[in-house]
Amino acid sequence: MGQRPFGSRAALLSAARTVWDALDERDWREAFAHHPKIGDRDALRLRFPSTHTLSAREQSGVDGASETVLDALADGNRRYEARFGYIFIVCASGLGAAEMLARLRDRLGNDPAREMLIAAGEQAKITALRLG
Repeated sequence: MGQRPFGSRAALLSAARTVWDALDERDWREAFAHHPKIGDRDALRLRFPSTHTLSAREQSGVDGASETVLDALADGNRRYEARFGYIFIVCASGLGAAEMLARLRDRLGNDPAREMLIAAGEQAKITALRLG
């Protein structure tokens, strides 16, 4: 792409967003497939050994959540994946488990095209955090 070296963090983030926005739905789905489900701490360690510390930090809002909330997240994740065909993507940094669950439930009502754009926007936020 010939964009390196980046003169600033802002330039790096802008380039990353430009590339992300130029991708299509197939590419976004591929990126989503490389994330653990919200609240699935075992998957973080087993399926994503090289990046689980990043995801664990981003999902730290589920630490200490009640079994009821964790069960609701698991159920919501299953329903979301059945409805949209990919896992629920949310930039979880700074969110508690109850807020993640509320966002998941709200987004289940979206039409698939709108939800894809929301999920892609959330992935872009995650990427920006990780690049930071």
